[in-house]
Amino acid sequence: MIYVVENEDAGKRIDVYLSEENEDISRSAVQKNIENGCISVNGKKINKNYKLSAGDEISADIPEPVETEILPENIPLDILYEDDDLIVINKPQDMVVHPAAGHYTGTLVNALMYHCGDNLSGINGVLRPGIVHRIDKDTSGILVVAKSDRAHLSLSKQLADHSMTREYWAIVYNGFNEESGTVDQPIGRHPKERKKMAVVKDKTSRHAVTHYWVVKKLKGNYTLVRLRLETGRTHQIRVHLAYIGHPLLGDEVYGPKKCPFNLKGQVLHAKILGFVHPATGEYMQFESPLPRYFEDLINKI
Repeated sequence: MIYVVENEDAGKRIDVYLSEENEDISRSAVQKNIENGCISVNGKKINKNYKLSAGDEISADIPEPVETEILPENIPLDILYEDDDLIVINKPQDMVVHPAAGHYTGTLVNALMYHCGDNLSGINGVLRPGIVHRIDKDTSGILVVAKSDRAHLSLSKQLADHSMTREYWAIVYNGFNEESGTVDQPIGRHPKERKKMAVVKDKTSRHAVTHYWVVKKLKGNYTLVRLRLETGRTHQIRVHLAYIGHPLLGDEVYGPKKCPFNLKGQVLHAKILGFVHPATGEYMQFESPLPRYFEDLINKI
């Protein structure tokens, strides 16, 4: 995988940084992979106590345990745009983006491998070919996939410098006293539950900013909101909205355990994605209409 170091992470040891970025990798595993030559910075080998600088480009080719071969699968894709460098997909709810423990089939990667063949960026390895960013399994909406390494590097840098436009719509609990606002709170690993993120203010936390606007007040003490990510931390929207007292409807991890509706997960849709095309330099923006499950829920409420 490729990581581009942001200003707030400058000065961190590389093993600390990578273990924070990927919950499946421990510090000791990072150190072992550095010794084995699987991790480099700016194209050069480094020591396991290397301290990062802003803008450093980390290449981590870490072998991952794969229980089965990842195979192409003829799964229909909702393609919004495609050329030789990239492909823009409208992902349905309930689809995992890339293979991981318990999900080696039926993922977006399986579908992409069938559709694109070998024409996917190889930067992120066999489990994540072409995957530049991801959205949760239960989140629907737009993401961009790199078909060339050139596109992958360019899109990764746009994510790192926060120049990519990412707008989401969600239904949340409770009404707002204001029509818009910003949550500017650092996010890090939950101090007690490793699989969860939380607003924390310690050495592990990272700067995170989410802007929100009220679209419509709904009956039953729910609100339809529009959200724009300034940064892109794991579970950022879910954590930030829960922090200010407006957890996402259907989010049993960060919100109420019991939901009054029969939902598959949080009601969150990646509606708009904009970026500069890696080859042409042209700004491109794509929009996905709210999916059927989302519209039906609004009408029901």
